[in-house]
Amino acid sequence: MDPNLHLADWLGRRLTVEIDRPLGSRHPREDDITYPINYGFVPDTVAPDGHPLDVYVLDANTPLEHCEATVIAIVRRRDDVEDKLVAVLEDTGAWDATGILAAVDFQERYFDSWVELA
Repeated sequence: MDPNLHLADWLGRRLTVEIDRPLGSRHPREDDITYPINYGFVPDTVAPDGHPLDVYVLDANTPLEHCEATVIAIVRRRDDVEDKLVAVLEDTGAWDATGILAAVDFQERYFDSWVELA
C-alpha cells in the first residue's frame, strides 16, 4: 500500500472523525500544547506511523467527541513520516493555506510543514 496521502483521493470526501484530543485539551505528552481546535483520527485507516490517519477539524467552536467533516486540504510534513488531513464541518470555502497553517501552528510549528489545497 502507498503510504503517501494523495489529495485527489481525499479532497471533498466526507469522513467520520473520532476526536481524541478535543478543543481545549492538553497534549498527552507535551504539557505546553493545548489544542485550540478539535484533533482526531479516521477509524479503520492506517498512516505510515502505524496509527490511524490524523485529522485537524477546523471550524468547530466546542469540544467534540466525534463528527462528520469534509476534507479540504492536507498538511504535509517534510521532516516526519505522517501527513495530516484537514477537515471542516461545513465547507464554506473560507479556508486558505495561510489560515490553515495559522490554525494548526500550535502543533505544526515543530515541523517543516506546508498545506496542499486543490
